[in-house]
Amino acid sequence: MSQPATLTTGLRAPSGFAARATELTKVYGEGETRVVALDSVSVEFGRGRFTAIMGPSGSGKSTLMHCMAGLDSLSAGSARIGDTELSGLGDRQLTTLRREKIGFVFQAFNLLPTLNALENITLPMDIAGRRPDQEWLELIVGTVGLAGRLRHRPSQLSGGQQQRVAVARALAGRPEIIFADEPTGNLDSRSGAEILGFLRDSVRELGQTVVMVTHDPVAASYADRVVFLADGMLIDDLPAPTAEAVLDRMRLFDTEGRTS
Repeated sequence: MSQPATLTTGLRAPSGFAARATELTKVYGEGETRVVALDSVSVEFGRGRFTAIMGPSGSGKSTLMHCMAGLDSLSAGSARIGDTELSGLGDRQLTTLRREKIGFVFQAFNLLPTLNALENITLPMDIAGRRPDQEWLELIVGTVGLAGRLRHRPSQLSGGQQQRVAVARALAGRPEIIFADEPTGNLDSRSGAEILGFLRDSVRELGQTVVMVTHDPVAASYADRVVFLADGMLIDDLPAPTAEAVLDRMRLFDTEGRTS
């Protein structure tokens, strides 16, 4: 992807941590139905970095993302976005935090069918009563290749184009951090690669912070780092991942699980 001359406008310095969990524990149910989804997890997500979270089904990877994003409450421990501790916030404060500091990209595109692409992109800011930064908005639209599709409704767009709209929506408000939960799960391999490329480029060229839950070693290889969960615990941390290294690590965990 070619880099526009104005791409570095207004980038935040990639230093410190955009989010962190400390001894984060999440328990569902009580007694015989008690399930420890997260067991004293401590992890930090650096600013201007792309981190993938991986693990088998039931490992706690989506629960960790939901707790870090303020979508689910904590049972114990701490979760912070920047300097803001989430456990001390009420529902209204959490809503404001998510609207102003967090972007979301999900497997389901979550677009409103009655709005066109541009209206879907600016919807969170419209709800908050904020005017989009037009220069930034044009940059984002160009980055994800939507300039010729802004007047199209979701039904007139392919799955890959709809997910581009979702990525642009997440980026448009210039959030502190973007959480992406299996963002390529409903896409073919070509469209999935495009979305992963956009997320990677938003980190490298726009200074964004991205945390992505995935089960796919190829998707994880787009990240700067992969953290692995199993049985609600953080078990490994792999920098500069390749698809082969991620797959080897997952096979190792699977072997250890069967022999333990």
